[in-house]
Amino acid sequence: MSKFDFIMHFISEDLEDYVANHSQAEPELLAKLNKETHQKILQPRMLSGHFQGRVLSMLSKIIRPKHILEIGTYTGYAALCLAEGMAENGTLDTIDIEEELVDFQRKYFDASPWKDQIFQHLGDAVDIIPTLNKKFDLVFIDADKENYVNYFHLIVPLMNKGGIILSDNVLWSGKVLEEVKPNDKSTPVLLEYNKLLNTDPRVETVLLPIRDGLTVSRVL
Repeated sequence: MSKFDFIMHFISEDLEDYVANHSQAEPELLAKLNKETHQKILQPRMLSGHFQGRVLSMLSKIIRPKHILEIGTYTGYAALCLAEGMAENGTLDTIDIEEELVDFQRKYFDASPWKDQIFQHLGDAVDIIPTLNKKFDLVFIDADKENYVNYFHLIVPLMNKGGIILSDNVLWSGKVLEEVKPNDKSTPVLLEYNKLLNTDPRVETVLLPIRDGLTVSRVL
């Protein structure tokens, strides 16, 4: 059994609390979304959460993207974090395959200052991405791990030079260091993906040990 099976964190809970307490406070709307997700939605650990959400917000504010793409909406927490740094007339397109979450997401998007700038897309991201007639400044990938490599190759041609691709869960609860089990389809793809980001000449990459691993790749 993996020593990471029970937790996806790499520092103690006390240190995590210290980090969160010495970072920007979680905005009220996001705190409500966080709470309702844990009360009503399956697999609430998929939520970015307070600290990672503030990291996403800070990166977006530094980049000041005009067009943002998110692959994997879940309940909309990360989208709202990324929207905090969006340019005044910017747009955020977010894709998810779970129809039952659309209304939940929309409720919180509509309660935000960016209700008219966030566009939901329901369906398979591999099919939807090629239909988006935009050049993106910031992309956040947090969806089915088996398609990370496919998403990357679809996204890079749609990126502005200097654009940033953020990839979540790239440490995969430590499984990237373990022997891959025969029935594990996700870990081999993530191993391939991490190698791709480190070797593809179209990007420069740093992997940050934030939560379950967050890769920052800059398009050259």
